[in-house]
Amino acid sequence: MEQFFKDKVVAVTGGSDGIGKALVTQLIRMGAKVSTCGRNHDKLYKLQLEFPGHFLHTIVADVSKENDCKRFIESTVKAAGGIDILINNAGISMRALFKEADVDVIKKVMDINFFGTVYCTKFALPSLIERKGVIVGVSSIAGYRGLPGRSGYSASKFAMQGWLEAIKTELMQDGVHVMWVAPGFTTSNIRNVALDVHGNPHGESPMDESKMMSAETCARKILQAISKKKRTLVLTFTGKRTVLMQKFFPKLTDKMVQRFFFKNGQLVR
Repeated sequence: MEQFFKDKVVAVTGGSDGIGKALVTQLIRMGAKVSTCGRNHDKLYKLQLEFPGHFLHTIVADVSKENDCKRFIESTVKAAGGIDILINNAGISMRALFKEADVDVIKKVMDINFFGTVYCTKFALPSLIERKGVIVGVSSIAGYRGLPGRSGYSASKFAMQGWLEAIKTELMQDGVHVMWVAPGFTTSNIRNVALDVHGNPHGESPMDESKMMSAETCARKILQAISKKKRTLVLTFTGKRTVLMQKFFPKLTDKMVQRFFFKNGQLVR
């Protein structure tokens, strides 16, 4: 796997936290030239300090903004000469019932998770076609099964996967590989910054992270899948079981998901 990534230019969105940071760290250690973006300048600066002497290009960018995505991609191409692999990792979640949530919350989630992927991929596409590269979407089990309290998040991941599947077949003749990966519950900051009914970060998570896959393990499995150019990757036993149950027993899965996320009529996860 190390040889696959050595000297490759890999652009990773949302690389200052969680899975994104783990991806950046492992890629640099394997000899890749890495470019990443995030919304927090201090976190990106700290990331730079962790890897002196390595090629790590960072830029402050909000992927929900088309011009920010353009700056990120164009600066990466200028700094590194091109892009071999684009990992669309940046994302945000939500924890709010649809009947209580502002519609703007769903729009914000869609703008970051779906349109951020569209924008970055569009701007990187000429370089990816030239280099016969790889496009990766970091999706979720919520892209296979709609989850209560995460209606906007589920919508964004369903949209991402459908869109990636469409362009996958479009780009086959150009030699570009397109894939998507679906982590299950992973130790990550995404739940702490999940949006509430009014679009503000919750700042806390009801989930027991001690029972979850680590971001480092998740990143390693994602990179293994990329090196093997898999079509899709579903992580964790619970994730694989959910996808399988949803495919063959959707009505039963409805009941199981309802029991998992609700207690006494209240959303608990």
